[in-house]
Amino acid sequence: MPRPPEAQSRRAGPNIVEVVRLSLDTLRKSERKVAHLVLADPQQVLAATVADVAMLAGVSQPTVIRFCVAVGCTGFHEFRLRLAQSVALGTPATHSAIHADDPTSAVVEKIFDFTLTSLDWARHHLDHAALARTIDILAAARSITFMGFGASGIVALDAEQKFPLFGIPCRAEIDAHQQIMMAAMMAPGDVLVAISNTGLSAGIIKAARIARAAGATTVALTGTRAALSDHCDVTLLAETLDNTNVFTPTTSRVAALVVIDILASAVALRRAPAQLDRMRDMKKTLAGYRQGLDPAVSDPE
Repeated sequence: MPRPPEAQSRRAGPNIVEVVRLSLDTLRKSERKVAHLVLADPQQVLAATVADVAMLAGVSQPTVIRFCVAVGCTGFHEFRLRLAQSVALGTPATHSAIHADDPTSAVVEKIFDFTLTSLDWARHHLDHAALARTIDILAAARSITFMGFGASGIVALDAEQKFPLFGIPCRAEIDAHQQIMMAAMMAPGDVLVAISNTGLSAGIIKAARIARAAGATTVALTGTRAALSDHCDVTLLAETLDNTNVFTPTTSRVAALVVIDILASAVALRRAPAQLDRMRDMKKTLAGYRQGLDPAVSDPE
């Protein structure tokens, strides 16, 4: 059975438990028996031999080896090494589903486990070439506009808090009509960062298309390569393990916020020393304000 390209692309990260989960639909029937065993009890498989796994899963030893190869490993030895890495990260996301009868302590552990595992997945699937290109674009921008709806709108508003500090005119827009108006007024030198975890938000796609047609450079910050990418010059993927469980937290927003922090920090490092000095002065002034001090009034001698 041929392996879809998207399944192959998911096998580059170190969290092999999540690779197994995401590969279920592409595995052969006998290989899925091994996969379910791994997902049910990674620790048990970690301590087992090929013969043990074959017996527990009710398959042959060659099937166990084929399963390991199918999920991107050279054999059982590499699979066990990667499984050990995954277990060391904490409880896999597949074991972090929240149930209505969970006590508060379990909810706390599961949300932290799920978020940490998902962020680790996003980190190891981040395209560094696309990231570097995005940093170049933002550092050279005449102005930057961040757009998003819902949770993605929160990410846009967070970005608006950071980028004006670098001397770049910057704003966030979360209203659909304003987004279209702003996109139509863009010109060469302007940058639109279109944020959509699904990459399918119709309003964001339309704004990106209009801005690009007006000569602006467009960047998609998204969780999956979809329709939005077709209207953007760069696609920056922040792929997470979001699922449809009603109680599961939206880790896509957390991952996107981390990517914004990476972009902001990298652009700040490109700034001239004078601009960095102004940022330090701003931080000092803000610290004084928080402490109830007026920086304009000198301390009495």
